[in-house]
Amino acid sequence: MGLITGLLTLPIAPLRGVVAAAEQVQRQAEEELYDPVRIRAQLEDVERRRQDGQLTDEEAEAWEEELVERLLVARDRLDGRQ
Repeated sequence: MGLITGLLTLPIAPLRGVVAAAEQVQRQAEEELYDPVRIRAQLEDVERRRQDGQLTDEEAEAWEEELVERLLVARDRLDGRQ
């Protein structure tokens, strides 16, 4: 970045910092959301709660469907990195 460009873009420097921080937070949240280990643990929790009677079969199936979808996305994300 040249001196002139640096001076002209100086007023938006704090905004760039906020955007960079927000992007980092987003990456971290997505890593946690699509972490296969976490998803599998949540699937086990759903099954345990179903067996304990805390969830109906319909509620458990809805949760499982969502978790399996996230697991598939996680797999695709990992395949894209390799």
